[in-house]
Amino acid sequence: MPSPESAPQPKQLLHLVMGGRVKDPRSLEFQDPHSVHVVGVYPSYGEAEDAWRTQAQRTVDDAEMKYVIVHLHKLLDPEAEGK
Repeated sequence: MPSPESAPQPKQLLHLVMGGRVKDPRSLEFQDPHSVHVVGVYPSYGEAEDAWRTQAQRTVDDAEMKYVIVHLHKLLDPEAEGK
């Protein structure tokens, strides 16, 4: 029986959670890119979604505040998407 250390690890898929005040609630153009709040980088979509949900719920009454999840793994290795 293989040990837990030798078990194959799932591929790391980095995700960035960030947000800030947008010019128009229907867009992703930030009013001041220098003040974008970087929540963090997460190793899975599930963890990123939890962080995004926490931030989005804190600002739910402010239509100009928007938080997003950026799929860093797609930017770092765009050719891996089709594999």
